[in-house]
Amino acid sequence: MKADSRALRDFFSDPSRLVDALVVFVPAPLVLALIGANPAAIFITSALGIIQLAGIMGEATDALAQRAGAHVGALLNATFGNAAELIITITAIRAGLLEVVKASITGSIIGNILFVLGLSVFAGGLRHGFQHFGRRSASVSVTMMALAVIGLAIPAIFAQAIASRSLVGVEDLSIGVAIALMVGYALSLVFTFTQSASPAAASPSKRESKRQADSGATSPEHETWSMPRALTVLAVSVIFIAILSELLVGAIEPVIREYGLTELFVGVIIVPIIGNAAEHFVAVEMALKNKMDLALNIALGSSMQIALFVAPLLVFVGIFAGHPMSLVFNPFELAALAASVIIAALIALDGESNWLEGAQLMIVYVILALAFFYLPV
Repeated sequence: MKADSRALRDFFSDPSRLVDALVVFVPAPLVLALIGANPAAIFITSALGIIQLAGIMGEATDALAQRAGAHVGALLNATFGNAAELIITITAIRAGLLEVVKASITGSIIGNILFVLGLSVFAGGLRHGFQHFGRRSASVSVTMMALAVIGLAIPAIFAQAIASRSLVGVEDLSIGVAIALMVGYALSLVFTFTQSASPAAASPSKRESKRQADSGATSPEHETWSMPRALTVLAVSVIFIAILSELLVGAIEPVIREYGLTELFVGVIIVPIIGNAAEHFVAVEMALKNKMDLALNIALGSSMQIALFVAPLLVFVGIFAGHPMSLVFNPFELAALAASVIIAALIALDGESNWLEGAQLMIVYVILALAFFYLPV
């Protein structure tokens, strides 16, 4: 009986096991689609299946990162961490659901900043009290997020100034802003890599060295993953996520009609939770292990990549898919982005966190979620 109790406790204390438990939902939406089941059932099972596949993709990426080195590994984790959501949004663009796509961009940014970071800080603070992290990396991330908000706000202000969103000038401006944001993201990567390779960064304190050694430790599970196995798992996961994304996106409009939801709420709240679920688990897990630097990098780094790389990339995807997408967001979305960056800056720039600050971030997220739910479109 004690053994069963211990196994159950270990299951719920390890977030990755909760994701693994969803493996049954990978084939379920395929079966439901074949028999013509209710769209809501297809939507829910597809979402749960994508969450499980994103977790598997994360494990394969970690295995590749262990073999590729710290710098390449960090880039792999950042890129494939957002892969599931990128696939979903590309599928939505092909279906012409541009408002859902733009809303999911907003939702991903505020979700990672407020919910993922907030839950990580809250959980880590409850277990360890005050936690510390590097102010330099936090400062870079917050500053880049401020740049992203400015970049995403300019097309909306421009569209308002010319009193029309259909003019060619808005689309051309969006393309120009997209290129500028992607250049900014590339420069941030160069800065991060060169700083980490500098003599000052290469001689950390004993405490920092121990933390880096802990965070870079290879898990026994990943030691057994060969490069071909990791690449195969990654490729298969991407294929199945693409299939389930087609089913998920196809069920969005029927679900919206059936339950009276708006495209804005689905895009801002539901789609980002599905696409970023695996990252949520990993960030909280790192905070519980007192690796607050990693948790912060996962939350803010993912938001930064969405704003500076994924959103601009989707502008070009829309052009090639025949559904051009501008970077014109509505005023409430921009206000939510600005509020998220401001409160994240207030909490992150002092180099320490506690559970109350995590609760504050999540409270702001709940307030914004309620506002998006009731916001008429």
